[in-house]
Amino acid sequence: MMKTYTGSCHCGTVRFEIDADIDHVRVCDCSICSKRGALIYRVAEGDFRLLTPLQELSVYRWGLFTAADYFCPVCGILPFRKPSQPTAAEREAGIRPFDGWAVNVRCLKDFDPFSVPVRQIHGSRLTIDSP
Repeated sequence: MMKTYTGSCHCGTVRFEIDADIDHVRVCDCSICSKRGALIYRVAEGDFRLLTPLQELSVYRWGLFTAADYFCPVCGILPFRKPSQPTAAEREAGIRPFDGWAVNVRCLKDFDPFSVPVRQIHGSRLTIDSP
């Protein structure tokens, strides 16, 4: 069932809302995700509302710079990110680009991240395309 969730970083500087029917969360084993420990749920562009101006957040990009991780500049929490574009191998396998947001469900108010199944994403196995 679709529900509206409010989310924030630890200190409350970054605030957002999503409309979602969260039926699973993702955990990725790539080098950055395994260190940060976020539990991710993807939300369509139209179901994400940022209540803090994006330019007030810190951003981290790596690799081919198609993804953007947004952090609170005060407490350092990653409440959401813009996912990367599919690699050539992923496109060949039929994976389409995703134009929404990847939300860290640990930042959502009144959501128990252990109430839904966890899907393992093997980001460590991806081959990055050459520029």
